[in-house]
Amino acid sequence: MFRLFDLSLQINGFPMMEAKAELRKIVAFSEKEHEVFVANKKLEIVDYHLQNNVFYKDLVGTTTFTSWEDLPVLNKKNLQKPLLDRLSKEYSTKNSYINKTSGSSGTPFIFAKDKYCHALTWASNMYRFGWYGIDFNTSYQARFYGILMDFIGNKKERFKDFLGHRFRFSIFDLSDEVLEGFLNHFRTKKFNYINGYTSSIVLFAKFLQKRNIVLTAICPTLKVCMVTSEMLFEEDKILLEKQFGIPIVNEYGASELDLIAFENPQDEWQVNSETLFVEILDENNKAVPNGTSGRIVITSLFNKAHPFIRYDIGDIGILDEQSTLQKPILKKLIGRTNDVAILPSGKKSPGLTFYYVTKSIIEDDGNVKEFVIRQTKIDTFEIEYVSETELNLAQIEKIEKAIALYLENDLVFIFNKKEKLERNKSGKLKQFVSFVK
Repeated sequence: MFRLFDLSLQINGFPMMEAKAELRKIVAFSEKEHEVFVANKKLEIVDYHLQNNVFYKDLVGTTTFTSWEDLPVLNKKNLQKPLLDRLSKEYSTKNSYINKTSGSSGTPFIFAKDKYCHALTWASNMYRFGWYGIDFNTSYQARFYGILMDFIGNKKERFKDFLGHRFRFSIFDLSDEVLEGFLNHFRTKKFNYINGYTSSIVLFAKFLQKRNIVLTAICPTLKVCMVTSEMLFEEDKILLEKQFGIPIVNEYGASELDLIAFENPQDEWQVNSETLFVEILDENNKAVPNGTSGRIVITSLFNKAHPFIRYDIGDIGILDEQSTLQKPILKKLIGRTNDVAILPSGKKSPGLTFYYVTKSIIEDDGNVKEFVIRQTKIDTFEIEYVSETELNLAQIEKIEKAIALYLENDLVFIFNKKEKLERNKSGKLKQFVSFVK
């Protein structure tokens, strides 16, 4: 069978055949073999970065280490410096996969993965989606995501959608008129699965509820729905199951890492133990017992281009008491919620839309460290940001242009430079909050 998606990744320098073979080998390990594998990979990745990455060597303060627990916890503030200062020897922006984080935590940055590590990320995705009979090469995806609006960026995303066998529903406008258009696509296209931002998909389900429509009644080819990027509340999951008529799968990931946890067919939120090592730590960076809440700290076992070793992702979570090293189960995730903005025209936009707006000020110079956006009136938004310097007129005009492009005209944005931003109890920033009901 012609596998266009795999082939496109291979052509772009991502060794998919090798990555899939390695993942199959890891998944087949016995419990003891897996324990040895994790211990070896932890030592190997730390030693590699201590020898080949000046940024990480300076962070640790030595080229050798005696115990895992003595290694520093890497946080997002550590990464607020130019990417070139963080890359390992032999890696560059030319021979690595480069991307930006969404900034949903309020602390955006640019990151790198070596191409083999990124191929393993895709292999990991394919393996987990395969639990539900989904094949990226042949299954047709209804994709609820944002999309770049500039001409070249938009065409690139659309081409990737073609290769990935997916149809993209742009989530910048989720008014009833637009959702009616979404519904018509489900009537005429043979989608196999839905994938995208939780809040957008929940809004679509509420629209279906008002219309008294079950989605599989008009699109019987649908098998499953995967939600990502934001918290899925239990009442929303029940609504989705009812209005879609298919299983709802909860995904937890980070673009700089991999899929972190993915709901398996036994309704367990299974943590990725093949390419990641996940710890739950207390405020003193000590591991807490399973069943106890703590900071989610993650090590990427394969990324040689950029160190993500004991990396504090900014979330609080609890591992189930029955977790093992080979099969950790995430019992609870605290945080990662987003509101929906209601605009003067009646248009509704999910909070993650503001990633695309603020993307224009995320420069790789470490200037804007953190930001939060608050909707204080239906037409008024306040951006609080931590930066070494005030935003200048050119930057503000760039943001206002992006606002008009992604949202609508005649919105008021107020910019406030702060020394630090207020955090919630979990220590995480909520990037977007609306006070308009």
